[in-house]
Amino acid sequence: MTQVHKTKPGVVERLLRRDEAIVATSAALLIALAGLYTVFGVGMNMTALEMTKMARPIGNPMAMGMSPAWSMSYAALIFFMWWIMMIAMMTPSAVPMVLLFTALKKMGPDADRAALLSGFLLAGYLLAWAGFSVTATMLQSGLESAGLSAGAMMTIKSRWFAGAVLIVAGLYQFSRFKNACLSHCRSPAQLLATFNRPGAVGALRMGAIHGAYCLGCCWALMALLFVGGIMNLYWITGLALYVLMEKLAPGGDMIARLTGVVLVLTGTYFLISGF
Repeated sequence: MTQVHKTKPGVVERLLRRDEAIVATSAALLIALAGLYTVFGVGMNMTALEMTKMARPIGNPMAMGMSPAWSMSYAALIFFMWWIMMIAMMTPSAVPMVLLFTALKKMGPDADRAALLSGFLLAGYLLAWAGFSVTATMLQSGLESAGLSAGAMMTIKSRWFAGAVLIVAGLYQFSRFKNACLSHCRSPAQLLATFNRPGAVGALRMGAIHGAYCLGCCWALMALLFVGGIMNLYWITGLALYVLMEKLAPGGDMIARLTGVVLVLTGTYFLISGF
């Protein structure tokens, strides 16, 4: 009787079976590259490090002469600045969802390509933030044209307008839409059960849906970058850590409301002192 000898899987084959490790490592690398791009201000006149050192109190930016002239190439540069910054800031809070999706796919017919489909899921999530980045670019251009933003420092000029933005962001923390979106972001298992579809298109669609909920949860917080300075590393890091806490920490909904109170009170102070 002929014996069949099973060959041991090679190093590459064993590695490819560790889907969660591949996905987590890939996400970490993406975050690191996006973070480096943001810190060094690729294509910009100054790095984020330089912009952060030159930051001034809210509503009182440093005078930097003429703002850069807007053109198609400059608009594209600003869009990529926003989008890659959003990738660095928002991907960490999406990793638990992506890893849960990977584990789910490993138990079904797509088990042999779970890591690949997780990449499509993350791509869909980041496409939602690309849409936000288009809007942010247009808003930045509009604020500069209206004389409300210091173009070179990329921050709001007036204290009263900065206060108004803070108040709007604070009030949004109490809205039902914010609460609904935050609830979805804090319950990825429910989202997976509702929107799970087979294949790459299904993964991309689910990622876009998750990104839309995340956008609904966090757009007002991201608007605060206009207040503190779009390339101010203190604000970038602080907001990224806050989003993680709001989505993943126990009592995230209560954290959101307390933050809303702080934003409204702070905004009221700046609004009154700005006139």
